[in-house]
Amino acid sequence: MKNKLKIFFVSPEVAPFARTGELAEFSAALPGALKNRGHEVRVMMPNYRSVNERKYTLRDVIRLKEFAIPLGNQVLPANVKSAFLPDSKVQVYFLNYKPYFDRDGLYQNSAGSDYHDNAERFIFFCRGCLETLKLLQWQPDIIHCNDWQAALIPVYLKTLYKDEAFFKDTAVLLTLHNISYQGIFDPALMAKTGLPADIFYPGSDLEFYGKLNFLKAGLLAADGIGTLSRTYAEEIQNAEYGRGLEGVVKSRRQHLAGILSGVNYTEWNPETDRLIAQKYSANNLGPKIENKQELLKRVDLNFAAETPVLGMISRLESEKGFDLLEQAFDAMLALGVQIIILGTGEEKYQKMLSRFVKKYPGRFAAYFRFDQTLAHLLQAGADMLLMPSHDEPGGATQLQALRYGTIPLVYAAGSLAETVQNYEPKTESGSGFVFKKYLPDELVKTLERALKIFPDKKRWLKLMKTAMKQDFSLEATAEQYTKLFVRLSGRGRK
Repeated sequence: MKNKLKIFFVSPEVAPFARTGELAEFSAALPGALKNRGHEVRVMMPNYRSVNERKYTLRDVIRLKEFAIPLGNQVLPANVKSAFLPDSKVQVYFLNYKPYFDRDGLYQNSAGSDYHDNAERFIFFCRGCLETLKLLQWQPDIIHCNDWQAALIPVYLKTLYKDEAFFKDTAVLLTLHNISYQGIFDPALMAKTGLPADIFYPGSDLEFYGKLNFLKAGLLAADGIGTLSRTYAEEIQNAEYGRGLEGVVKSRRQHLAGILSGVNYTEWNPETDRLIAQKYSANNLGPKIENKQELLKRVDLNFAAETPVLGMISRLESEKGFDLLEQAFDAMLALGVQIIILGTGEEKYQKMLSRFVKKYPGRFAAYFRFDQTLAHLLQAGADMLLMPSHDEPGGATQLQALRYGTIPLVYAAGSLAETVQNYEPKTESGSGFVFKKYLPDELVKTLERALKIFPDKKRWLKLMKTAMKQDFSLEATAEQYTKLFVRLSGRGRK
């Protein structure tokens, strides 16, 4: 293959081994799609407690006595294990150090608070990734880092490792999945990084309002910056979405690329999905109602074929629209719909939703956990997907819903604006219902618009078929990443 690349993909979470959200799905799907295009791809993540070593047959690659990782003035013993992604057989490395990663949660404790030593944990992880490559003697053309937890890798390559011949031909792409999460810490932790103390000062790449900011440093050091939609790439250059880093992003806009994350249609396909009650297709939509019936049975809600069901799969936080939902919820339920919400997140929204469960028995259900089976059944059984996110960097949930003929109701932000076209009754065009003012009344009015169409079975069926014909395949995503990697690695100049 022309332009075959060696790609090292670094992520703090990878499905099915460990996940808190869509980053994990992306980190499993894209490496597999890149491998299918002929690239040599390897993935690295921490070896969390949630990684089932027996189920996935993890084996030692670098033993404990062979490996130690610098952390400040310490050198900590570690080892590296390996397994393969179940579907694509991409090799995955797991950095193993129990004091940092053998915990119930990935980034937070059971109470929802960040671990106090997250800075140390992911400094250790970033150094560990680079040291693993050296010990294995595997020289990548591209290191694709994801989020703040991997953002120090490009910083290290420009500083501590800049004179090492091993990395001289390696370029780095840093993809940010949500600019709200930046890895901001006390500047006293600078000593733990091993970086020269004199590169931290007011206005420096690492400094952010007196704090140490991993993401800011990575954005300035990486050869390229990625987001999961073109819209989000534009949004984060403005104060409303940039979370204080809009100037940094804008200063590097020539190195910024927005590429939609795409969907793994091998996993998310109602024609072959083994996790739903009845398989169906755009040409045979009849069995979808059986999924609706099974979904409502599963969540203990009353079933009526004519009652619209709205599903929501999301982190429970304001930027996902829960502040809006809180204000609009009573008016939405008054319209005669049922709502099912699946997700984890902020305790205040769990309490809010729990109150609504008591207030609307038989009409509203909420589950505060990650449940892959229920997520698939919800996509298949709901009539509409509720996704009123104020920030949506690159959501795949609405893309999955489209493939299942579950009509998205969304706010026009980030990837939602790019992937869901507003339904126009006169022309019967569009794939969902979109509102453009982030107000509770606008959310309710948009639901009212959808409910005017829903009883008209002929029009709703046409809308479902239009949605299911949308193509957001991983293959197109992998092709765009390949072109970007080729440019970054210099292959495009040869």
